[in-house]
Amino acid sequence: MSTVVHTQDAPLHDLTQDPRYIGHSPERPSARRLVQGQGCYVDDIELPRMAHVVYWRSPVAHCRITRIQGDFARRMPGVLLVADGPMLAKICKPWVATLGHLANMKSAPQYPLAMERAHWQGEPVVAIVAETRAQAEDALQYLQVEWELLPAVVNMETALDPSTPVIHPELGDNLCFTRSLDTGGVDEAFAQADQVVNTTFEFGRHTGVTLEPRCQIADWRTAEQQLTVYHSQQAPHMMQDLYARQFSIPESSVRVICKDVGGSFGIKVHAYPDDFATVALSMMLGRPVKFVADRMESFTSDIHARHHRIDARIAVRNNGEILAFEIDDLTGIGPFSMFPRTSAIEGNQVVNLVGGPYKHQHYRAKLNVVFQNKTPTCQYRGVGHPIACAVTEGLVDMAARAIAMDPLEIRRRNVIPDDAYPCSGISGIKLEGLSHQACLDKLEGLMNYSALRAEQAALREQGIYRGIGIAALIELTNPSAAFYGVGGARIASQDGATARLDPNGGVTVMVSVGEQGQGNDAIYTQIAADAVGVDMAQVRVVTGDTEVTPYGGGTWASRGAGIGGEAVLLAGQALRANILKVAAVILKREVSEIELHRGQVVDALTREVLTPLTEVGRIAYFRSDLLPNDFTPELSVTRHYAQRDYPFIFTNGMQASYVEVDPDTGFVKLLQHWAVEDCGRVINPRLVDEQIRGAIVQGIGGAMLEECLYDDQGLMLNANMADYLVPMCSEMPDIHVAHVQTPTKSSQLGAKGAGEAGTAGAPAAVMNAINDALAPFKAQVVSQPFTPEKVLKALGKV
Repeated sequence: MSTVVHTQDAPLHDLTQDPRYIGHSPERPSARRLVQGQGCYVDDIELPRMAHVVYWRSPVAHCRITRIQGDFARRMPGVLLVADGPMLAKICKPWVATLGHLANMKSAPQYPLAMERAHWQGEPVVAIVAETRAQAEDALQYLQVEWELLPAVVNMETALDPSTPVIHPELGDNLCFTRSLDTGGVDEAFAQADQVVNTTFEFGRHTGVTLEPRCQIADWRTAEQQLTVYHSQQAPHMMQDLYARQFSIPESSVRVICKDVGGSFGIKVHAYPDDFATVALSMMLGRPVKFVADRMESFTSDIHARHHRIDARIAVRNNGEILAFEIDDLTGIGPFSMFPRTSAIEGNQVVNLVGGPYKHQHYRAKLNVVFQNKTPTCQYRGVGHPIACAVTEGLVDMAARAIAMDPLEIRRRNVIPDDAYPCSGISGIKLEGLSHQACLDKLEGLMNYSALRAEQAALREQGIYRGIGIAALIELTNPSAAFYGVGGARIASQDGATARLDPNGGVTVMVSVGEQGQGNDAIYTQIAADAVGVDMAQVRVVTGDTEVTPYGGGTWASRGAGIGGEAVLLAGQALRANILKVAAVILKREVSEIELHRGQVVDALTREVLTPLTEVGRIAYFRSDLLPNDFTPELSVTRHYAQRDYPFIFTNGMQASYVEVDPDTGFVKLLQHWAVEDCGRVINPRLVDEQIRGAIVQGIGGAMLEECLYDDQGLMLNANMADYLVPMCSEMPDIHVAHVQTPTKSSQLGAKGAGEAGTAGAPAAVMNAINDALAPFKAQVVSQPFTPEKVLKALGKV
């Protein structure tokens, strides 16, 4: 069940002459191919002489490798190579993942395979390459590795204690990064408050469970000195650059190809040790090498995220005015900062975003990012947003309860007014144009708030405890170079598109932003069709190949529509102009007298068809003798776009959750969920709505089910799909989606991002709904995931 409401706040006439597709929901061009099983994923690719690698990964959290005996494994059938860290270090340089604008951040050098020590359960130590995957796995059983167990830093809360071992002695301590922010006047604001509410929020580690695990094929061709890597990745040009630098080969000698990608969520935007190891092995053997992670190893080799403990408080007056927020965030990131985006970004985002939607003037924050002997953490869908939103909105609900004010009303009184933009948030973030007031009004009507409160009260009389939770959110999208480039990371903030008219009248568009399952291929087809003036069926989109697409940043930070889409629009508009120049010469008319409409060149006034686009293509490509000697058709154009007006373009929304809590069992039943989202111009309503629904489900997964559980030795206890819980369809509520549209003025298209907003707001809304249901018992839960055990503990029953 869904409710979709759209408002169009900006006309399309300035973008296209015939806006048939932008703002509508045609079928995705790739949909039929994928549902018919004709997708091409990395594991589908077979190359001549291809070998397969499996990795022996550390079974413990911290150890010194004392001896590797690979002789028996080498003698196994089909085995081509057994390699360790020192062997690969001869051809691959180590890396250190820090960013220059994160002052005093530090991390230790990392290698493709562990050198002398393994630092977490799951770190790759030895590679075995064989003719087949089965042979490599069989040989793995004959590998002998001896190690000396070392003390493991497991608890992030004691990571900085003097008595805790230092994981990397050369760094001096286990502190990766620290940051403080103080706007001033915080103590005075708390002293003046009528109510001060404080608590400690906890966020359990969890990870992304993609349909397609991480995988790649590295193909080093010795004769050509050419490296081709087939990858399940979000940023092919980033990986092209990293491979070139780490292996000291020209970037022009590296090609990265990402065909169909079965989900990513940020898991596949990082460079992992085994990425470099697989390339090194191909270079050593001079033949293609395939690595496909199995589901078990993915749980300890893929990045984790969201591991935070945050002491937080809010100051509020009895009239509902929020005066100040204060947080102290401690987060554990594993033994290394991930390359090249760094593991400090998530905590840094939390500091930037807490209190974001509100107009208070006082804020103080402290962040400590510490090393530990667990799987590294890094950017995952939302990157700090779900944490910051849960802290902010949890405090706002607690404040409302303390002053006996309706939670919707306290937000209405405190959100930054819609007419106050552009302005700066309390942490200094620049906000172009948000619409919390409009979203709140639409949410109130969409969920029929007053009737829902009446139903809640009536059911409580019957001993049924339901709760309503509200969350206001902001989401960072369309980042400029202020995200990574300013810190020295070679991660492009711009993207490009090449649009080409083919002789048959079709249009081929090559885009540097890839397709990960979210529907980028669909919106680029829509944008190109409208911009050029052809049917969608005439447009073919190519992504994910560094050899043919323009250079760009790829898929991350909800930038597919806002950055990639704008590049497609600009390229389409330029191609349209060039087509009309050619047509004007052919027809012996002025360009101003003709127009391109639905694949036909027409008279601009009468709309009389003058010539089909196929005829323009035929003459331009095959009959240049019919054109003047001083005229050359330019029917392939490339345009780039980088958002420069703001460090980021923020989007916003409101979410609400309706739940029922059983006080006897602690079980929470999710009944309804509502989201009103403002992601700027909506290109494809159906895709946006399903992106938001999918993100909400993922956010609910982190709030209710998903957690990487460790023992006191740093070993993950539930690294399998039987014990690591993910949300299933039957457990999810009906999700209702509506929109307010405030197009960004930083681009013609006006699109912001939508891919992460659902994840940002859902945990906060669900948490507040649970605590609203528990209010009659004067109990609350603030530790995610909200398991039945935690609910019963809050109720004092266990």
